Amino acid sequence: MNQPKLYKLEGESRELGRKPSNQLRDSLRIPAVLYGPKVEENIHFSVSEVDLEKILSSSQTKLQLLTIDGKEYKTLLKKVEFDPVTDRALHADFYVLDADTPVKLSIPVRLKGIAKGVRDGGGRVLQPLRIVRIKVIPEKIPAQFELDISALGIGDSLHISELDMEGIDPLDDPKRTIVTIAPPKSEKAFTSSALDDDEDEDLEEAAEAVAEGEEVEETKE
Repeated sequence: MNQPKLYKLEGESRELGRKPSNQLRDSLRIPAVLYGPKVEENIHFSVSEVDLEKILSSSQTKLQLLTIDGKEYKTLLKKVEFDPVTDRALHADFYVLDADTPVKLSIPVRLKGIAKGVRDGGGRVLQPLRIVRIKVIPEKIPAQFELDISALGIGDSLHISELDMEGIDPLDDPKRTIVTIAPPKSEKAFTSSALDDDEDEDLEEAAEAVAEGEEVEETKE
C-alpha cells in the first residue's frame, strides 16, 4: 500500500478579519487555520495560493509538512472553501495529525488492468464507488486504494471487502460494490427502442389528428 506524498508548505501568521483576509487573497495568499487534538489554540495563517493549487491538483490523499514561524506540523488538508462563481480557493483548514489519534478521511480508488469481459466480450466498466471512507491512525493512511480488474468477466464485481484494509477500519458497508463489468449495449435492444419511439410518434400524430377533427385510418394487419 502506497504512503501519501508529503508536500512541504510554508505558512505565515496572519491577522483575523475580513479586510486582512481580502488583502491576503489580493496578494495570492489564502487564509487558513490549523487545529488538532494536541493543538491548544487554533493557529491562523496564510499559504501561497499556487502551493495550495498544487496540492489540490493531486487525486491522491494529501498530507503536508507545514512550517509556521519556524515550527513544523504534519498535517492533513481537511477542507477548502471555494468561491461559488470563480471557483477560487477562499479558505483552507489544516488538521494536525497525532500518531496515536485515528483520523477519518476519504480515500480514492484506482482501477488497474483491462477486464477480461471488456477485452474478450466487449463489456463495459462501471465504477459506482470512487471514494471509500475510512478511520485510521496517521502512519497507516494510504495514498489510494488499488483494485486489479484484469480477471473480471461480464457480470463480475469487486466490493469494499476486497480492498487491502490491514490496520484500517472501513466506514462504508463492506458489501458495497466498487466496480462491475456490464454487458455490451445490445443492438437488438437499441432497435427495439427505436421502434418503440416510432410507435410513440405514430400515436402522438393520431392524437393530434383526432384533436383537429381529422379521420384516423385503422391500421390493417
